[in-house]
Amino acid sequence: MDSIDYYERYGSAYFENTVNLSMEEQLKQFLLYLPENAEVLDLGCGSGRDGKYLEESGCYVTLMDGSRQMCRLAEIYTDQEVLCMTFTEMVFDEVFDGIWACASLLHVPGNEMDDILEKVINALKPGGILYMSFYYGESEGIRNHRFFHDYTEQTMTELLRRHPALEMLGMFTTSDIRGDHSGMRWLNVFARKEGGEEDDD
Repeated sequence: MDSIDYYERYGSAYFENTVNLSMEEQLKQFLLYLPENAEVLDLGCGSGRDGKYLEESGCYVTLMDGSRQMCRLAEIYTDQEVLCMTFTEMVFDEVFDGIWACASLLHVPGNEMDDILEKVINALKPGGILYMSFYYGESEGIRNHRFFHDYTEQTMTELLRRHPALEMLGMFTTSDIRGDHSGMRWLNVFARKEGGEEDDD
């Protein structure tokens, strides 16, 4: 079973377990970086929880997920169309002011991450903002029927160094907000694509 198969099979349970969780701290920080009425891609939107928050905060949000089951559930929850598309199928050319990739790119194997991150960078407008979150650690492999690639500050810095179009804005760890995962930690990353007004000063 790959990661998408997992969400096809257990999507309803995953929806129920995550739809009411709050990422408000990170979402508010993300919004501070964005222009008014920003175009945002919720990449791997899951339940649509965060995309709905961003929409209600004044953004124009495109929801996208690779699992048909999660797309159906997110469409019901947000009352919006959801693009059913995998990371590898994604082809956008400087469309978005921001990309919100909360607990989604963590399913990308390390040997595929450079190619996927280039797709993400291409999808951002010059000066666009990227948020990503990953489990904190050095593991890569199958856990709970899904593939995960974890990152530390060092391995994330090495990844971004290979993609000079991205400037690191901030990186910090947080505790897992799910009570039954209290021992897990997350690496949160904010980065900006070169070429925006910030670079013109």
